[in-house]
Amino acid sequence: MLDSRTEQTLSSVQKEVRKLNVDKTFKENKDRMANILFKIDALKFGIFKLSSGKASPYYIDLRVVPSFPDAFREICDFYAQYITNQIGTRNFDRIAGVPVTGIIFASQIAYNFKKPFLYVRKGIRLHGRARRVEGLLVSGDKVLLVDDLVTTGLTLNKAIEAVKAEGGIVTDAVAFVDREEGGKQRLENNGVRLHSMLKITEVASTLFDLGAIDEENLKTIKKQVKKV
Repeated sequence: MLDSRTEQTLSSVQKEVRKLNVDKTFKENKDRMANILFKIDALKFGIFKLSSGKASPYYIDLRVVPSFPDAFREICDFYAQYITNQIGTRNFDRIAGVPVTGIIFASQIAYNFKKPFLYVRKGIRLHGRARRVEGLLVSGDKVLLVDDLVTTGLTLNKAIEAVKAEGGIVTDAVAFVDREEGGKQRLENNGVRLHSMLKITEVASTLFDLGAIDEENLKTIKKQVKKV
């Protein structure tokens, strides 16, 4: 029979091993997600104008994801895994999608979690109830915002303010990819934690290691990242 000190040490070691296994699996899944983005041609290089008005030498088009059912399922499963491990399903009452593509992912994630689903409109309706948040939202509800991509955080910030204006509480937002151009800091300044499942520098490094993009493409993406 083990004494109490040995049992505590053994328990501590077992927890550490489990954590290492979880971290390893998570890293493998992140690499898998980056590879999926490449395979469905969601990452493009050229001259693009973003929704924020900024110019960018690369573009991530996650609108194409639902056109690939297997990729869509895997990405939504990864969202669920990430949210469960990093945020916890008890820490929010409802899931709200951010327009436009965030709504597509949020609806599936909410269905998988059996959580009530909301979505935020781009603007206020000038008819009906003139709401910006569609769905049943009760004052005091904790709402997890789900987006596909974050650049400067302006769109997410507007969604946060819309939910708050209708009585919701927002402390966390999750996005599939963070372009690392100031969005995380902007949300933190508004009291909201941004949980990004993938950082664009991680995606670029993984694809470079796989030989999917060349060194010039890697440098192009890293140069665009804002240092904050």
